[in-house]
Amino acid sequence: MATVKAFGEIEFWFALIKIITIVALIIIGIILVCIGFTGNGAEASFSNLWRDGGFFPNGMTGFVLSFQMVVFSFVGIELVGVTAGETVNPEKTIPKAINNIPIRILIFYIGALLVIMSIYPWSGLDPSQSPFVRVFSLIGIPVAAGVINFVVITSAASSCNSGIFSTSRMTYTLAEHGRAPRQMKTLNKRNVPAPALIFSTLVLLVGVVLNYLLPDQVFTLVTSISTICFIWVWAMILISHLRFRKMKPKEASENRFKMPLSPIMNWLVLAFFVFVLVVLAFSADTRMALFVTPIWFLILIVAYLLTRKKANE
Repeated sequence: MATVKAFGEIEFWFALIKIITIVALIIIGIILVCIGFTGNGAEASFSNLWRDGGFFPNGMTGFVLSFQMVVFSFVGIELVGVTAGETVNPEKTIPKAINNIPIRILIFYIGALLVIMSIYPWSGLDPSQSPFVRVFSLIGIPVAAGVINFVVITSAASSCNSGIFSTSRMTYTLAEHGRAPRQMKTLNKRNVPAPALIFSTLVLLVGVVLNYLLPDQVFTLVTSISTICFIWVWAMILISHLRFRKMKPKEASENRFKMPLSPIMNWLVLAFFVFVLVVLAFSADTRMALFVTPIWFLILIVAYLLTRKKANE
């Protein structure tokens, strides 16, 4: 039953564990490249980045099909906006948090990938083994697998923490506007929407059931459905922003933190989302999500119509 402060504190420690691990990987990798380390399948050299076909050894197909997982990796980025309602001085802290996101992506995502690909040729990586484990094993850390597994567990816990927090707050907001059961807008002594939080946790358990029923397909299915759902969420945010600019031009012009190149950027991002949805149809693993997701949307539409009818009565 954590407040936004407790949520931020938990996320801080989870993030710190990941940051320390990734920074250690980057530093170790740079050292291995500088000394030209070879052995155990590693050929540490920046030339690995462009040798043997470089980034596209099998053409652009693999690159394009990876967009599903790339988009899924950014799920939760909208949480910065969700926390604004419970943040002290959001006009100062929210822009700072948003501006830090690209820097963190460059360092912790792009930086780590560049280091790994510089140590091992792409053909030398084993999909069944974590590249982080291999890098730490190169410098003689016998418990590398255990360390990485611990980091993975904390990352999963961080994802659950963020998901439960955001879902509970959104459910609470829906209840406030009569779009969810009124019990969901109940607050405890800490002003935390406890019923919505419990509901969000119970929904999360559906993933455990799916993992038991479809152990070999559930990950791709869930990530693909999540990608489609969040493309919808982000598209609605972009469209809402366009509507806001049109309906309240004065407030939009006075906004201190404006979206760069808007409204052109809004339309470009929406076009990219359409492209990703088309890409999902070309892979057998992700195509199923395109058929399943509309069923979920249909359920939401029916629920919306029922709640609206009840609210009007």
